[in-house]
Amino acid sequence: MPRQLMKDESIFYKSLLDNLYDGVYFVDRDRRITYWNKGAERITGYAAAEVLGKHCFDNILMHTDREGKSLCRGVCPLAGCINDRRERSADIYLKHKDGHRVRVNVRVATMLDDKGAVVGGIEIFTENMPAAAAIERLAELERIAYIDSLTGLPNRRYAEITLHARMDELQRYGWLFGVIFIDIDNFKSVNDRYGHQCGDEVLKTVAKTLQNSVRSFDVISRWGGEEYLAVIANVEGDELVATANRCRALVEGSFIPAVPSLRVTISLGATLASRADSVDAIVTRADRFMYESKKAGRNRVTADQLRGRQVDDHR
Repeated sequence: MPRQLMKDESIFYKSLLDNLYDGVYFVDRDRRITYWNKGAERITGYAAAEVLGKHCFDNILMHTDREGKSLCRGVCPLAGCINDRRERSADIYLKHKDGHRVRVNVRVATMLDDKGAVVGGIEIFTENMPAAAAIERLAELERIAYIDSLTGLPNRRYAEITLHARMDELQRYGWLFGVIFIDIDNFKSVNDRYGHQCGDEVLKTVAKTLQNSVRSFDVISRWGGEEYLAVIANVEGDELVATANRCRALVEGSFIPAVPSLRVTISLGATLASRADSVDAIVTRADRFMYESKKAGRNRVTADQLRGRQVDDHR
C-alpha cells in the first residue's frame, strides 16, 4: 500500500475517533497509552499530552468497582482482555482530573497485528447517565431555583420537597425509601489549615462523587455547610446500607488536586422510613446515626439495626 495512502487513512481514522462522544484510548501490551481521543479528554479532564506514554494505571484513571475497590492492579478488564483475548464490558468508576469519581461503562478488546499477535488493547468508555436527560434535569432544577450554587446539587428546599413526596408515596402505596445523612469529617480543620478555597473544592468534589454513587432517580442534596442528605427510593434495609457504604468508599477514593496529600472521608447515618414517621423524625434519626459514626471513629456508616439490620464496622 502506498505510504501516502496509509498516512491519509490514519488521519481519517484519527479524525473519526476524535469526533466520537465516547472516550477511546489505546494501550500497548504493557498498558502504556498510545492514543487518547477528544471524548476521553472531555470525560476525564485529562488532555492527550498529559497521558500519552504513561501507563493507564499510573495514577490516571484509577478504575474502581462499585464498592470503591481498585481494579488497576488486580482484575483490570483491559489487562484481562490483553492476556486472554476475551472482550469484556463493565460498569465502573474512574477518577476525573479534578478529583471526583465518574461512573462509566467500559468495553475492552484486543488489538492485533497482521499476523494475529496481540499488540495491545483498546478501551471505550461512556458516561453512565444519558447526557440529554442530565442536562434537562439540571435545567429544570435551575429554573425553579432549587440548586445549590457552589456544588450544583439540589438544595435543602428541594430535598425537603422530595422527602414529603416520598413520605406521601409510602403512606399511599407502601413504597419504601431511605434517608442517608452525610457529613464531611474534620472539615473545619481543612478550612483552617488550607483555606476556604480548598474547603470549597472539597465540598464540590464530595458532591460530584456522591451524585455519581447513586441511581439517577435518587436525590443527593446539599443540606447545609458540609452536610449532605440522600433520599434513596425503592430500597430495602440491606440495600440502603450498601448504598451508604458505596458513597463512603468512593469519597474516600477521591482526590483534591490542589492538595494531593489531603484525605477526605465522610461519616454517614442511614435509616429506612416507616408509616409512623414524620419527615422531621426521619432526618433526625439519620442525623443521630451519623453522629454515632463520628463518635465511633469517623469514615463509617451507622444504620438502623431494626430495619437495616446492620451497623457497618469499617476500620
